[in-house]
This record gives sequence, structure tokens and C-alpha cells, in this order.
Amino acid sequence: MQRFAAHEFLETQEALRSKHAAIEMHGLLAEMAQDPQLTSIINRHQQMIMTAYQQGISLLQGKGFNIAPAPIQLRVAQPTAIGLNNPQMAAPNPHPTRLSDMTIGTLMLNWHKAGSAIGMLWAAECVDPGIRQYHVNGANACQQMAYETWQYLNARGYYQAPQLADHTMNTMINAYQPQQQMLL
Repeated sequence: MQRFAAHEFLETQEALRSKHAAIEMHGLLAEMAQDPQLTSIINRHQQMIMTAYQQGISLLQGKGFNIAPAPIQLRVAQPTAIGLNNPQMAAPNPHPTRLSDMTIGTLMLNWHKAGSAIGMLWAAECVDPGIRQYHVNGANACQQMAYETWQYLNARGYYQAPQLADHTMNTMINAYQPQQQMLL
């Protein structure tokens, strides 16, 4: 039996429980989504999470897995819309029977963003190189799934990206000075 440090073992258990919940959550969200493109994104993300779940089990059982990060292909290739275009938010429905695509996308985005941050935090606590890389891979997969979800939300106008005025950005950029050559 492989031995692990307490932190990395407990955090990997937490990661597996989180992935278990994410698999079920994505299944439920896929059932509720109206937009076929969103359903496709949800199903693809669910499959990625299922693969990571199985890898985590194999790793803890001493069967190992390929620790090299797998390339992740984003499927949404629409140009990002920067700036606000008459943003409006409907009032939340406290008693829905079905979630809207905007709500589904927002839940996924926040789940993946949190997964990325927490996965990297877990990686920093690991001493075993395989467990450490497992959490790094998970954090990277989450940030990429978050970005793909954000692209979907942005393309639909659900998540607009505000932009500062050009003069404000230029003033802030010009506040930085290049590093001077240090004299020895």
C-alpha cells in the first residue's frame, strides 16, 4: 500500500468528493439546459470530470496515472465581446421549476473557478509528485472549463466584460516605469 502525507491524502479525498458532486451536478444541469450548445459544453465537462475522478481513485489505489497534463481543447471559438451593451438582469426567481441557461452557466462558471483555485491550493500542500501533479492538472482543467463557460456566457450577453475608458487605461499603464539597469 502506498503511503501519503496526511494533508495530501485528506485533500485528495476532498477532491474526489467534489468531483463526485460535480459529476452529479453536471448531469442535472444537462437535463435542464435549453440551448444545445450549453448541453454539449456541460456533457463534455462532465466527461472530463469523470476521467479525473477515475484517475484520482487509481492514484490512491497505487495504480498510478499519466501525470503529464493532458491538452484540453476548448470548443467555443467566438470572439470575446468587450464592453457593455445594454446589460440587464432579470429578477431572480426564488421558486423555479427549471434553471435558466444563464443561471446554469453561472453555476458552472463559479464551480470551475473555485475548483481551479482550490485545486492549486491543494497541490501546494502535497509532497508526493504524483498527487501534486494530479491537483495541478485538476486546477488547470477547471480554469479551462471556466474559460469555456465564460466564453459561452459572454457570447450570449449573459456575462459582459466592462472596459475602462482609453484615457484611464493609458494613464494607469503609463504610471509604470521600466526597471533601470542595476549598477554592481
